[in-house]
Amino acid sequence: MRTSVLPLPRLTPLLLAALVALSGCPAPTEVYTEVEFDVTVPPETPVSAQVFLQGEHPAFRASARGLELFYQGGQLFSARAKLPEGEEVTFTAKLFSPEEQVPLERSGQPAGSWRYAARADEEKAGFTVERWGPPEGLTGPQTVFLVTVPATTPPDDVLWLSGNQPELGNWNPAGVKLHKAMDNMYATSLSFQPGTSLEFKATRGSWATVEKDMLGQEIDNHVFKTGEDYEHVPFSVEWWADFGSVPPPQVRTGDIEYLVAVKPKDPTLRERDVIVWLPPGYDQPENASRRYPVLYMHDGQNLMDATTAAYSREWNVDETAQRLVEAGEVEPLIIVGVYNAEEERIAEYTPVPFPPNYPDAGRADAYGRFLVEELKPRIDARYRTRKDAASTGLAGSSLGGLVSLYLGLEYPNTFTRLGVISPSVWWADRDIIQRVEQLSGPLPLRIWEDIGTDEGSGPEAETVTDAEDLYKALKAKGWSDANLKYTVVPGGRHNERAWSQRFGDILRFLFPPTP
Repeated sequence: MRTSVLPLPRLTPLLLAALVALSGCPAPTEVYTEVEFDVTVPPETPVSAQVFLQGEHPAFRASARGLELFYQGGQLFSARAKLPEGEEVTFTAKLFSPEEQVPLERSGQPAGSWRYAARADEEKAGFTVERWGPPEGLTGPQTVFLVTVPATTPPDDVLWLSGNQPELGNWNPAGVKLHKAMDNMYATSLSFQPGTSLEFKATRGSWATVEKDMLGQEIDNHVFKTGEDYEHVPFSVEWWADFGSVPPPQVRTGDIEYLVAVKPKDPTLRERDVIVWLPPGYDQPENASRRYPVLYMHDGQNLMDATTAAYSREWNVDETAQRLVEAGEVEPLIIVGVYNAEEERIAEYTPVPFPPNYPDAGRADAYGRFLVEELKPRIDARYRTRKDAASTGLAGSSLGGLVSLYLGLEYPNTFTRLGVISPSVWWADRDIIQRVEQLSGPLPLRIWEDIGTDEGSGPEAETVTDAEDLYKALKAKGWSDANLKYTVVPGGRHNERAWSQRFGDILRFLFPPTP
C-alpha cells in the first residue's frame, strides 16, 4: 500500500511566531546581516537629488520616503541596512529632485523591482540605475549632454547650451539651461528627431562667456548626429572667453626626460627627438628593482607638450597617465613618444607607396627597423623596462594608427599591445585589410581600434565604414572580444582634442592594473 505524503505549508514569520507561542517554547533567535547597498546612478542625475530605497520590509521604511542613500562621489550612492539572513527582500529606488522618478531600462520601460537575499558571507549588494523617468516610462529618443568644465569655473554660475536647433535655442547664448550633475559635471536631456545633425557650444549665458580652447582660442562647434535611442554626448570645456590671461600649457606633468636628436642608422630616415614619461614612484628607493611595461607612441611632439604640438594642442598623455596610474586604474608603465619627421611623416608611417599622389611613400619597414633594432634597445638599456613582447605596446593615430597595426603584424615578437586610433585604412586601396585577410589566424596581439563618426569624408578620410571593415577582418581571423576592443565615438573628430579625450580608455584597455 502506497502512502501519500502532503507537503507542509511554508512557515511565514507570523505563523512561526504563533506556533512558538502556543507551544510554550522559546522563540528562535533571528540572525541579521548588515548589508551595504551600493547604487550606481546615471551621470545626468542632479547633484541635489535625494535617492531612496523603497520596499515592504521594515528596513526600507526608515522614513516616509524609504531608506535614504547617501552620495559617495562619482555616480555612487550607498546606505546600510540590517536584514534577516536568508530572507529575500524586494525593493526599488526612487529619486526626488524635485519631481519623483523611478529606474527605467535603457529602452525607457520601467525597470521593476530588485530582489536580494542577505547572506552572512556577503556584506555588499550592488545595483545600477540605467536611467530615470516617470513611473509609466518614456518613449522616443533622448539625448543627454554631459559637460565637464574647468575647475576655476565660478560654482554659482549657470551653464547653458547654445546650438543650431530650436531645442538648443537657435544659437541664443542662453539657449538651454544645464543642471549640476554627478561627478562635477553639468547635464541636460533633450529629444530630437533621429538623424538630426547638431552643432553646439557651452556658455555661461552670453557670447562673452563662451567656451574656448586651453590657449584661449576659438574652437570649432561640437557636432553630433542623433540616433533613435537613449544616448550620452559628453564633452569638455577647456577655458572660458572671459577668463582673461590663459594659464601656461600643461607640460611636463610627472617625471619627463628627452633623448635629443636621435639619428637612425638608415640614411633615408631623419633624426628626431624622443620624449620619455616615467611613472609615479619610478625613482623611489622601494621601487629600485621594479621593471615596467613600455608603450611606444608615434607623433611624440603632440603627446605631452602644447608648445611643440600641432595647432598648439596636445594629447595630455602625461596628465592622463599620471592620474590613472595614481588611481590604480592602469598598470604603472613607461611611455616613449617618438617625434615624427615632419614632411617625411607620411613616408615613414606607410607600408607601401600610393601613386600617383604618394609615389615616394612606403618607408614603414625602415621606420620599424629603427624602432625595433635601435630605439627599443636604447630605451631598455637606459630605463628599467620589461623587455618582453607581452609588456610592450605601440600606438598612434591616423597614419600612426595604420603603422601601429602594420608593425604589430610584422613584429608580433616585439609589440603585442596595439593602439590603432582613427586608423587611415584607406591608404593604398585598403592595403592593411588585405594584409589581415592573408593571415592564417590571430596573432598574440591585444588591439584597441577606434573611430569617430565625424572624422571626415572622401577618398582620403578616416571613415566608420573602413574602420568597421578592418574590425570585421580581424574578427574573421579569430581575434576574441577579450583581445580586440572596437569603439565608435559619437561626434568624434580627427584631431588631438578628440584623441586626448579617449586616451584614458585606451590606456585602461591596453595596460589594465595587475592583480
